[in-house]
Amino acid sequence: MTRTVGIYIFDNVEVLDFAGPYEVFTCASRVAGGEAPFRVRTIAATGAPVTARAGLELHPEASFADCGPIDVLIIPGGVVSAELARPEVIRWIAHMARDSELTASVCTGALLLAAAGLLDGQPATTHWEDLDELRRGWPQVQVQADRRWVDNGRVVTSGGISAGIDMSLHLVERLASRALAERTARQMEYDWQHSGVRSPISTRPQL
Repeated sequence: MTRTVGIYIFDNVEVLDFAGPYEVFTCASRVAGGEAPFRVRTIAATGAPVTARAGLELHPEASFADCGPIDVLIIPGGVVSAELARPEVIRWIAHMARDSELTASVCTGALLLAAAGLLDGQPATTHWEDLDELRRGWPQVQVQADRRWVDNGRVVTSGGISAGIDMSLHLVERLASRALAERTARQMEYDWQHSGVRSPISTRPQL
């Protein structure tokens, strides 16, 4: 079975927040042998190019109108204030999450999941800089400061940037196998932190 992984991209998306999961799922399919376990697509609100943080221009493979069914929906982070102010984005996330096997976020993508009502009453995490914003904006969310990712079953949230790679490898393990996740991490020459617990290096430095 090949699952379709849809990664939402938008202006000011953090590059590694979307590119990390993209690399994990495509690399997993490359090293799996036989039928590819994942098919990955980038999706934007329209078919127009978007500009990631630091100026990288991205060309989405699909839009809201033509993305088709998605098995695994990934919402990365970055500067999400404009996305939070777009009702059509929040509606799309909520709609796609209802029909997907699971939905996951990286970094401030958790704020978009919270705005879509997907984290109500659930534990969740985000980048350490944004934990307070998640608490203030959505007090019904059980914000976890000590987790690199949190898996609630149909919804998974992770911390920022490199934490999204760890979470994606966890999803490969969950959806395919531990062996494939380990082969993928080895192929990427990545030191997979598979416990999901934040290490001291992942917390805010003391100044």
